[in-house]
Amino acid sequence: MEAIVLAGGLGTRLRAAVPDLPKPMAPVHGRPFLEHLLDYWITQGITRFILSVGYRNEAISVHFGAWHRSAAISYAVEEKPLGTGGGLVLASGLLSAGGTYLVLNGDTYFEVPLPALVRLHAARRGDGTLALFRSREAGRYGGVSVGAEGELLSLAANEKGGLANGGVYLMERSMLDGPWPAGDAVSLEGDILPFALRSGRRLYGLECPGRFLDIGVPEDYARAGALLERRE
Repeated sequence: MEAIVLAGGLGTRLRAAVPDLPKPMAPVHGRPFLEHLLDYWITQGITRFILSVGYRNEAISVHFGAWHRSAAISYAVEEKPLGTGGGLVLASGLLSAGGTYLVLNGDTYFEVPLPALVRLHAARRGDGTLALFRSREAGRYGGVSVGAEGELLSLAANEKGGLANGGVYLMERSMLDGPWPAGDAVSLEGDILPFALRSGRRLYGLECPGRFLDIGVPEDYARAGALLERRE
C-alpha cells in the first residue's frame, strides 16, 4: 500500500523550539520525527511514501532522498501553501495505482494497526475510514460521532474524553471527488471531510487504543523523546 504524508505546514507554533526546520524534521533522539513516523508505517506494510512538502522542503528531500529503509519516496512540492487538503490533492496525482491508499499527518504519531483499519474499510465498502482516539483536551482536535456500525454521523469540535480525528485515514479515489482543483488551498479537515459527509460518501471511524502524539506545540514535542523509540 502507498501512503501520502502531509508534511507541508509552516509549523509556526513549534518555531520557538525548532527554528529553521519544517515541523516533521524536528529532532527526536537525534533523528527527525518523520523518520520515526515512516519507520512505524513500514512495519505496518507501507512500501511507498509520497511526501507532500512545502516550507523548507529541501531539508526533507535532501535527508531522505528516494528511499527510506525498504520504502520508496516521492515528493509533491507545494509552490505556495495549499493547506492539508490542497497538499493531499497535489500528492494524489503521484499515486501509482488505483484503489485504497493511506493518508498521514506528518506531525502526528499514532499507533494504528493497519490491518484492523483495512478490515473495517473493506467490510463497510468505505470511501474513507478514519482512525480515532479519545482526546483529553476539549476543542484541540476535530471531534466525530459514530454509529453502531462505525459509520461517521457528524464532525464537530471534540469534547474532553470524546472521540477525535487522529490524522490517519484510509481513502479511495472517490474521497477527492469535488470542487478541489490542483493548486487551490483547501483544508482536509475543514473542507474535504465535511463535503464528503454531506455528499453521502461512505465514511467510517475506528477507535484505536495505540499511543498518540501530536508535536504541533512545544509542550507535546517535549514528550516525544519519552514516547518514541531510541534507535542507535
